[in-house]
Amino acid sequence: MCGVAGIFLHSQKADPRKLGVIAQMTATLQHRGPDASGTWIDTEGGIALGHRRLSIVDLSEAGKQPMLSSSKNLVMSFNGEVYNFEELRRKLEATGHRFRGHSDSEVMLAAFESFGIEASLPQFSGMFALGVWDRRARTLHLTRDRMGKKPLYVAIVPGGIVFASELKAIRSYPGFNPRIDRNAIAMVLRHGFIPDHSCIWEGVFKLPPGSILSVTADDLKNGSVSHLRHQVRRWWQLATMAEEGQQNLLTASLADLESELDQLLREAVQQRMKADVPFGVFLSGGIDSSMIAALMQAQSQQPIRSFTIGFSESSYDEAHHAAMVARHFGTEHTEFRVTPSEALAVIPDIPQVWDEPFADESQIPTLLLSRLARQHVTVALSGDGGDECFGGYSRHIAMARLALLFKIPAKLRHMAASAFHIQRPEKWERWLGKLPVSEDMHELLVEENLEKLAQVLNVTDSRELYHRLMSFSRASQITPFGLIENEDIPNLPDAASRIMYCDTASYLVGDVLVKLDRATMAASLEARSPFLDHRVVEFAWRLPTAMKIRNGQGKWLLRQALRRYLPEYLFERPKQGFNVPIGLWLRGPLRDWAQGLLDIRRIRDDGFIDSRSVQASWQEHLTGQRDRSRYLWSVLMVQSWLDANRYACPSLPVVDPPELKCHVEAES
Repeated sequence: MCGVAGIFLHSQKADPRKLGVIAQMTATLQHRGPDASGTWIDTEGGIALGHRRLSIVDLSEAGKQPMLSSSKNLVMSFNGEVYNFEELRRKLEATGHRFRGHSDSEVMLAAFESFGIEASLPQFSGMFALGVWDRRARTLHLTRDRMGKKPLYVAIVPGGIVFASELKAIRSYPGFNPRIDRNAIAMVLRHGFIPDHSCIWEGVFKLPPGSILSVTADDLKNGSVSHLRHQVRRWWQLATMAEEGQQNLLTASLADLESELDQLLREAVQQRMKADVPFGVFLSGGIDSSMIAALMQAQSQQPIRSFTIGFSESSYDEAHHAAMVARHFGTEHTEFRVTPSEALAVIPDIPQVWDEPFADESQIPTLLLSRLARQHVTVALSGDGGDECFGGYSRHIAMARLALLFKIPAKLRHMAASAFHIQRPEKWERWLGKLPVSEDMHELLVEENLEKLAQVLNVTDSRELYHRLMSFSRASQITPFGLIENEDIPNLPDAASRIMYCDTASYLVGDVLVKLDRATMAASLEARSPFLDHRVVEFAWRLPTAMKIRNGQGKWLLRQALRRYLPEYLFERPKQGFNVPIGLWLRGPLRDWAQGLLDIRRIRDDGFIDSRSVQASWQEHLTGQRDRSRYLWSVLMVQSWLDANRYACPSLPVVDPPELKCHVEAES
């Protein structure tokens, strides 16, 4: 894992000083690659490439970047891992190619020269974001892996473009003029993250997953983001793969499907255990991470390292489940418990780590867990992607029930939604308490879920349904900007499949993978996600929905496969997720810090958020009337990000940040 950066200017003979800035851009990415730094500059071509290296495979000098191909025509700066590089190497050696070292980077360059860049990309199994300069064609190629596991930002600057793994590198380029995109702020307030098709800074875009952008100096003279985005080509497309998969469903027996899934995951895990450095696994004790730990331990002669994080608040703590799973597998297990004061100590780092406002509160334990793991290993496997591929979120399971609602005439649904909005939530709760419904169903129908149900009843299509399900803003705060870019949701057979597609296209790449990449890279730790191996993803999309969701449970086939390794009692429990007691902390130890950031004058002067709405939500939360923690956390993350960027944006008023204090009576 590494960090990449680049500058491409359209003048035929660029100013060496402007290209020399690549050194300071690259230096901002040191955390992504603490082991080595390299730059390559061609003033005739107007190009500069930078690289920070985290040595994982081939620790020798032969793996250093930027790297030239054997013909010296191609120069590459590459972030990520191609796990099947040994297979590709043998294929290339059979044609007479000879290699200097043992890195995947050298194999990739050889493939590019032998097969062409676009023909090579589908042959790569892994995660990557890279820039390749073709010296003869004077063309820069930027590309990104299928699932968007590795980030790549592209920005328009005077006279050309710059690109990098993180925005901090782009920000360091002297010609970059930061202007906040208000639409991006609105998306954070609504969903907690900025979708992959948007960015906090105007004039910057994220290269889409599975795409390639090829640019020459002439292309740069137009000088607009829209012009460059129009040139992006997809070499792999989630929508096409999902639609074709559902049109060609697997018809094998349950036993055969279970075995095929087990074998695919086993191979994906085996590939991701290849490293010349120590590795381990993030273990929560849930289905996904337990499956990864099981397959790792099954293929290791020594106890693997496992890491988990817990909370003193028992209702949020899964550490004891993880410990039981670790004991069953015989892993060398390390546990870390987060106190409110430790959480508060992380908060000042958040704007710098994520670069954009990011309000998934599980960012705190993910960052702490990454720092813990890095004390022992350089690579950590994770269970990310299991929910999106196999139907693990409650919204996937709820789709079967919600589908019945949409058989009700629209007029009646709108009337019911209006009734939900008219009555106060506490009245609905008293009324529901008299009904003979289960505790789970009662919880589903009260507080914000009831408000969300009212919003869902008003929707007219799958795109709007997903936006409503993923929003934690009130209906009056809903913005017109969507999570899914301007493309139709593919023709999928049922609502659950459509929501799983939306999660993979937006929530996975915009939230889950952003959280994982930035948190682990901030600790110089490489994270690998076997569930996001493209063969596993493609297999999942050829499964009937009934193989994913059955009897009110998600990840049904995955559960059957896990029974081979783990007793049912160790994983059959309600899904908890990586939840954080942020609601309790905001009423208690984090209250003073939050109060300072939510100051009505500060919010009003910044001009991005409705200060009255924030104050109303804050009071509702403090009094216990409603749990507004998710919305408030998004506001707090926006405000803390603004504080960290006031000197970069002249339009923002300069204010003193609130003092960080954490009041706790006792910590164990």
